[in-house]
Amino acid sequence: MRVVREGVRGYGLIAGMWIRSTLTYRTSFTLSVVGNAAITLLDFVAIFIMFSHVDVLGGFALPEVALLYGACSASLGLADLLLGNTDRIGTRIRDGSLDTMLVRPVPVLAQVAADRFALRRLGRIGQGLAVLGWAAWTVDVDWTPAKVLLVPVMFVAGAAIFAAVMVGGAAFQFLAGDAAEVQNSFTYGGCTMLQYPPTVFAQDLLRGVTFVIPLAFVNWLPALYVLGRPQPLGLPGWVAFLSPLVALAVFVPASLVWRAGVRSYRSTGS
Repeated sequence: MRVVREGVRGYGLIAGMWIRSTLTYRTSFTLSVVGNAAITLLDFVAIFIMFSHVDVLGGFALPEVALLYGACSASLGLADLLLGNTDRIGTRIRDGSLDTMLVRPVPVLAQVAADRFALRRLGRIGQGLAVLGWAAWTVDVDWTPAKVLLVPVMFVAGAAIFAAVMVGGAAFQFLAGDAAEVQNSFTYGGCTMLQYPPTVFAQDLLRGVTFVIPLAFVNWLPALYVLGRPQPLGLPGWVAFLSPLVALAVFVPASLVWRAGVRSYRSTGS
């Protein structure tokens, strides 16, 4: 627990420094947030244009797909805000700048994640939540207390799952040297896949993102419960509520692999 407290405190201090630096130029910050939101919103614009030519996609109407998109985009945005900079660990390993972090009295993961904290990434979170809110208002769903509660749980647990994948991907870079694109293929690429209904994908892919790298728990499984649709692969309905446990189950081994990677690190000598 002491290490966790030190990590959270160190993360807060480093992130706070970058936030103060960012807010020094408020106009630039505002434009960056708006630009980030607009760029990421283009994915949904493409979906919207697609639905101007078709009524349903894989049996899903536009508000239902918007629910998938909004949940995934907001979750990835939150994870990207908090841990997105971990994909730069490969560069630090190559140029030797990781050495300076190892001698500081703050856990390395906290330093790597908080370094160059990009507050502009709030734009992705904002536009994702906006689309999610519109979808929840528009979609034809019989809202029960369980379904209402599941929406914010889906958002937070989905972010935790993406964060765990980011930590695992960063740990892999200790072995691969620089594999940021491999990490991004499971985060940004995974989110692009999750924006679309699971009914348009092959069963083997669904098994992979459910039982191997459980990205399906980010939004597919919870959203299908909310929409009243059957779970893929014949899974029972209660699996929709397992996202927080899945996030924990993924984060624990990811953190252990990260610790193993840090211990195996050998300085470049530069």
